[in-house]
Order: sequence, then C-alpha cells, then structure tokens
Amino acid sequence: MARGRSQPDQGPQGLALVDKPAGWTSHDVVAKSRGLLGTRKVGHAGTLDPSATGLLVLGVGRSTKLLTYLSGSAKTYAGEAVLGVATSTLDAEGVLTGTWDMSSVGLDAVRAAAAGLTGVIQQVPPMVSAKKVDGKRLHELARAGIEVERAPVEVRVGRFDVGEPVAPGVFPVEVECSSGTYVRSLVADLGTALGGGAHLRSLRRLTVGRFDVGEAVALEKLGPEQVLPPVAAFRGTDLVVADDELAADIRHGKVLPYEVLGVGEVDQGPWPVVDGTGALLAVYVPHRGATAKPGVVLAG
Repeated sequence: MARGRSQPDQGPQGLALVDKPAGWTSHDVVAKSRGLLGTRKVGHAGTLDPSATGLLVLGVGRSTKLLTYLSGSAKTYAGEAVLGVATSTLDAEGVLTGTWDMSSVGLDAVRAAAAGLTGVIQQVPPMVSAKKVDGKRLHELARAGIEVERAPVEVRVGRFDVGEPVAPGVFPVEVECSSGTYVRSLVADLGTALGGGAHLRSLRRLTVGRFDVGEAVALEKLGPEQVLPPVAAFRGTDLVVADDELAADIRHGKVLPYEVLGVGEVDQGPWPVVDGTGALLAVYVPHRGATAKPGVVLAG
C-alpha cells in the first residue's frame, strides 16, 4: 500500500452495549474494549461516574461517528437517596459536610419534594463532574482543591420516582431525565427541599434512548459477536431506503434534494439512509434550502 494512503477499517463496526462495573471509569471501559474488540476506534455516548454501574453505549469502528446522534438521548437512572447526610461530592464517595435529623420525614413528603424537582429546571453542575469551565474539567479543579462559580444549566426531569424506604432515611429513586442532568445534584436538591441535606448512592444507568441495560453484556464477556450493526443507532427512527442509483450518489457524499430522500422540510432530521439489505449507508442532515447533506457516510 502506498505511503500516506489510509488503511481500511479493521474489526467490527457498530454499537456495543456494556454493563459498566463499579470502580471503572468510562475511559477505562473504552480502553479495555479496544483490546476485546480488536480495534482502536472505540468511543462512548455518555460518561458514567467510576462508582456508578449500568449501561454504557459504545461506538465501534466507523460507528464512533454516530455517537453524536446518541449523546443527547434521554437517560434513566436508579439509585438511593440517603437523607440527613451531605457530602463534598454529593455521593457516597465524598467527605461528610453536614448532618441533619430527618427521621421524621416520611415517604409522602419525599415524593412531594421530588415532584417539585420535575419538569424543566435549572441545575448547577457539581464540582465533581466532567463539565468544562474555561477549558478545565470541574473534577480536575476539585481534585486540586479549587472551586469555581458554575452557571446553572437548564435540564428536563421527566420523572423522579421515590419508593418505600429500604432503611431508615434511605429511599430508592428512579429518574428519567435529559442528557446533562446530574442525578447526584437532584438528590442533593431533594435533601435541601426537605429542610436538610442528602446524598446519592448506588447509581445505576438503566437506559440510554431506546437502549436498555438488560441488553448489555458484562465487560469481560464483550467480543465482536456482541456488536450491533450501525443502523441500531437509529432504533425506532424512520429509515430512508435507497435504491442502487441513490446508494451510489450517497457513497459519493452528494448533497440531495429533500424530495429525492422522500423527507419533508418540516422534519429536521437526521435521516438515516439504508440500502435494500438494511445496512446503514449514511446519515443526512439539513443543508441549504430544501436539500440535505451527509453528516456521516459509512459506505464506500
């Protein structure tokens, strides 16, 4: 092969669903997955804290380019709210920062306070998060003992369910929320709303978009045979099916009129395009006028 010519993609292409173990960073999982899958091209669609477990969606091979269409998906989490104890990290890993006697707080009061934290709300990102401020990740600043002002961010909490206590002051919670929502902050705000403090423990991610942790495999069992085809990234989305002539244009990355794709101007995309076998060729996005351009081309 001539020097400078790009090597073809080796290894599997698509998505992998991993049940992240506790104690691993999301980066650790990606690094381990590269060896298990035999490719350097692996990325993830949303960070999980090291102490958290649950669904981590991986993009493999060229499909790492599809993660941009998954990273903003709504997510569901389960965990436990521990009332009466606040920590520096808002979870069980942090240093104790305050205690309150909240033994008289009952389930009805907790559920009412949780209901008040649903809908579109403003949330201040915790210092122990991966969010960047002035180019620095907050958790890196926190480790250096630096705390900075953080602007509140608008998030959506569709559901904040509270179950019967599993121990005095410990309530199981399940949260369905928009991407970028911090469940630990939500639980801390719950404690404040109840007149004291609280922290989160045992966080587990249950869903990412239309993917469920029940489909995920343990990291040690991950292999090429567990990789879903690239089109799985658009589960539940209407697909554009291309004939041979259109498929040839798509492989060349051509800008196409909406009418050729069979989509309308009201629809904002993205539009996944597959061939007659159902294989994903490309993802088209709005361009100028009534035309669409390829955001990602996988074929060719």
